[in-house]
Amino acid sequence: MPQTAQGAQALGGGSCAPGPAEGEQGTGVPEPHFLMDSSEPAAPEKERSAPHMAKTCWNVFWGFWDYETPKVIVVKNRNLGFIYRTVQLLILLYFVWYVFIIQKGYQDSETGPESSVITKVKGITKSQKKVWDVEEYVKPPEGGSVFSIITRAEITPFQTLGTCPESIRIRNATCFSDDDCIAGEMDMLGNGEKTGRCVPYYRGTKKTCEVSAWCPVEDEAVNSEFLGQMAPQFTILIKNSIHYPKFQFSKGNIRDYDDGYLKHCTFNADTDLYCPIFKLGFIVEQAGENFTELAHKGGVIGIIINWNCDLDLSESKCNPKYSFRRLDPKHIQASSGYNYRFAKYYNHNGTDSRTLIKAYGIRIDVIVHGQAGKFSLIPTIINLATALTSIGVGSFLCDWILLTFMNKNKVYSHRKFDKVQPTPTPSPSLGQCPTDSSTSQSQSSTSPCYRWAN
Repeated sequence: MPQTAQGAQALGGGSCAPGPAEGEQGTGVPEPHFLMDSSEPAAPEKERSAPHMAKTCWNVFWGFWDYETPKVIVVKNRNLGFIYRTVQLLILLYFVWYVFIIQKGYQDSETGPESSVITKVKGITKSQKKVWDVEEYVKPPEGGSVFSIITRAEITPFQTLGTCPESIRIRNATCFSDDDCIAGEMDMLGNGEKTGRCVPYYRGTKKTCEVSAWCPVEDEAVNSEFLGQMAPQFTILIKNSIHYPKFQFSKGNIRDYDDGYLKHCTFNADTDLYCPIFKLGFIVEQAGENFTELAHKGGVIGIIINWNCDLDLSESKCNPKYSFRRLDPKHIQASSGYNYRFAKYYNHNGTDSRTLIKAYGIRIDVIVHGQAGKFSLIPTIINLATALTSIGVGSFLCDWILLTFMNKNKVYSHRKFDKVQPTPTPSPSLGQCPTDSSTSQSQSSTSPCYRWAN
């Protein structure tokens, strides 16, 4: 029978390849290449594959726990080194100055405190016909965080239920004959139900459809009264208390003074911060508005109270900060201003009547914001780890510059990336590797023949 020789199989480091025949005892590490004697018969493939595959997979499992470390290369290039240190310095300044000093990244924080607001308005004013007190010009009277102060009123007195001409301002109210008015029809923007008659308007030669409503309608018998003469002197007391449940911290904007203090003080950011009594004229002025114009057309003013507290400091450092601004868009004609309607009802000699008031006023919205922070180990560790990790961006950027723009003739890439892999070169004799010096330095007695590949 002719003799045949079977070459050695090369061992791959990351795959489960066929191995030695059954009964062979392995060492748990890759085996060297060998050359089988031609006089020995080749082992059947099925008998060799299963044990060798199991052994190799076991070696791969243990190889998973190997430690890997990056290769460090020192590049003597001042320009690249300047870029590297500059990027590191900028990242370091960002985290030290902005993250830790400005944003207080070492603190745990809570936003949106639990808050309560109670308000009280005082003052009297006079219009052309009467004196107005708080009960008449403040709506609603409960004293919540949103309320309005009437500064001008258009009054339609002595309205009774009956029939009268519809307002000429209502669309499709103008008519020429009864045929233009459909009985029972109601316009959602009108004042009542059409009777089917076309009647002369209150004044002039025009006609409008007759309606069953509170008569006379609003635009005919209206009287305008301005309350803004004394309104700038109205005083508004704002009681505000906040609570941060995460830190169990509570505080209010009124200190425990004697009762006489609040009766004689007004707000001053420097001397009377804890006297939250504001004059209406002061609020409008701080919002940058003209009081007379605002009183005629109405508007919405926001009083914003900010409670930004660093709870690492003493409680006295946690103080309210007030700001004022107009909230409604005054430059948009269709939506500027603020007004609403309400009525006062009477019964005289069995006849129901009412006085309709269209009120223009200044609506006050008290808005409370805030954020509290206190030192916590967890955000400190997270931000420190982020800072140290981000410094590595400088290395990534410089590696990209080095390998993209400065890597002539592939000099740097050959130095930076080294690979070692098994080679299927058969050894000169059984159990021995080639004696090449560059290869033998990376070999061990229990490993296959490896060569450096760049």
